[in-house]
Amino acid sequence: MFLENIKHSTGRKGWIEVVCGSMFSGKTEELIRRLKRAQFAKQKVEIFKPQIDTRYHEEKVVSHQGNEIHSTPVPASSNILLLANDVDVVGIDEAQFFDMELVNVCNQLADSGVRVIVAGLDMDFKGKPFGPMPSLLAVAEYVTKVHAICMHCGSLAHISHRTSKETSLVLLGETDSYEPLCRDCYNAANK
Repeated sequence: MFLENIKHSTGRKGWIEVVCGSMFSGKTEELIRRLKRAQFAKQKVEIFKPQIDTRYHEEKVVSHQGNEIHSTPVPASSNILLLANDVDVVGIDEAQFFDMELVNVCNQLADSGVRVIVAGLDMDFKGKPFGPMPSLLAVAEYVTKVHAICMHCGSLAHISHRTSKETSLVLLGETDSYEPLCRDCYNAANK
């Protein structure tokens, strides 16, 4: 079922969709696809990302494949409520980097009739739940978990294994710092 085609018989109803998975699994690609479909349907769409994410572009959400969509970088999730006026759809990328207030922000938007689409890492590089993502997964009406391919064995990967020695929780990086691994390869790499 395509969520974009759901029709409600009694007025405008909002909901929360979460796209989660490891790095290189296609989360942002799926977010962009859903947002562009909404734009094509002439819905008013606003996209947000954390201000700290400047890897590909300061004001665009960009997938690893190079697809992009204009966004508004914000320093905190509360800014989203201030900027999401008179919209049908709100997209949020890299949700794991936002504060825990993001869950309340998404609920308020959905309660006011907005379709909220959130993409983010569900686990950090240690395999632990990441930021507000576990709570968002709990309150979302729709959850899509996407997988990368394990760089060691070719199985489905679900963990973003950090290849650098950096130990801080947040480390913006690409293939120079991370590789997707399956459970077995991740456990072997961490022995």
